[in-house]
Amino acid sequence: MSGENLLTDNPELYEQQFPDPGRVAARFVDDVVRRFADRTVAGPRLLDVGCGTGRDAGHLATLGYTATGLDTSVPMLTYARRRHPGVRFVRADMRTFELTDRFDVVTCLDSALLYCHRNADLTAFLQRCYRHLRPGGLLLAEMRNGAFFLGNTELLGGTRTRTVSWRDVTYTSVTRLWIDHREQLLRRERVWTWPACPEPLVQPSAWRLLFPAELRHLLDTAGFDVVALFDSPGPRTDPPWHPEAVLSSVLSGDRLHLVARRRNDAA
Repeated sequence: MSGENLLTDNPELYEQQFPDPGRVAARFVDDVVRRFADRTVAGPRLLDVGCGTGRDAGHLATLGYTATGLDTSVPMLTYARRRHPGVRFVRADMRTFELTDRFDVVTCLDSALLYCHRNADLTAFLQRCYRHLRPGGLLLAEMRNGAFFLGNTELLGGTRTRTVSWRDVTYTSVTRLWIDHREQLLRRERVWTWPACPEPLVQPSAWRLLFPAELRHLLDTAGFDVVALFDSPGPRTDPPWHPEAVLSSVLSGDRLHLVARRRNDAA
């Protein structure tokens, strides 16, 4: 059992822990693209940054997209290539990737954008997106909402215990979240145990907390116009996204959904 990062090093366990049998995330992307695209494109070219197991890119390929997935995890990409042969997968850093293709859509789901902890990281990623999108192309991101934590502590100050079974082994995780105010990060510590585990496996991670006005400024500076910013519905909200959804722009929910369009002028 690989343990450097238990979930990303073991993609089948990842999909068992975070199932999406209805392909809600991919359908969300397709519906948003249909709603906001500036023109109808046959077989839209899509780049999924932080593609993980390739599940979303793979389903979008079945819907007619020409999909490319990008990630840094070798186990995830190996799994994705095996499961989704109709998608091209590339190993690259989201801050520095350089592809020859230009895309109609760039997606960055499940808070992958927030692994850019520093302003320089965020700027570098947005510059990469600008460079790889055609003029008028869409950047679609789904992430934690920094504004949610301005006074809301329901996700903080306690622990969450969860179990998942895979290959006849039961894995238990205990997770706690807290805010690092100095660095403007939401930090997470997840502690894993399972019967053959000699000692608990402690895995820390963190997400940058971005506020809506801050995000708008970063996008404007990078050459994007924000065409939609909403907290619900989305692929991980309750109720989840549906094509006839009325978007909520209150921006008080835990999730933030962004649709931005690349301008024609240089960033």
